[in-house]
Amino acid sequence: MARPREDKPGGPQKQYYRRKKVCKFCVERIDGINYKDVKLLSQFVPERAKIMPRRISGVCSHHQRQLNDAIKKARSIALLPFATE
Repeated sequence: MARPREDKPGGPQKQYYRRKKVCKFCVERIDGINYKDVKLLSQFVPERAKIMPRRISGVCSHHQRQLNDAIKKARSIALLPFATE
């Protein structure tokens, strides 16, 4: 839960609550992550071509490991870039 912000002279501030992230693969019941599915994998690789960490993407640890393997395989056969210039 987010801490309430201190009131400023203008009046009370709204409280913001961070929503719990859920695993996309668990919700959609995707069992295996295929390295050939570039459209799916590219959602977890930002512009800098680094693999997005679990705490940001919201993927569970089991699927994060599968995702890392799939991205690395896709990179090795040039479906995804290693890095950008």
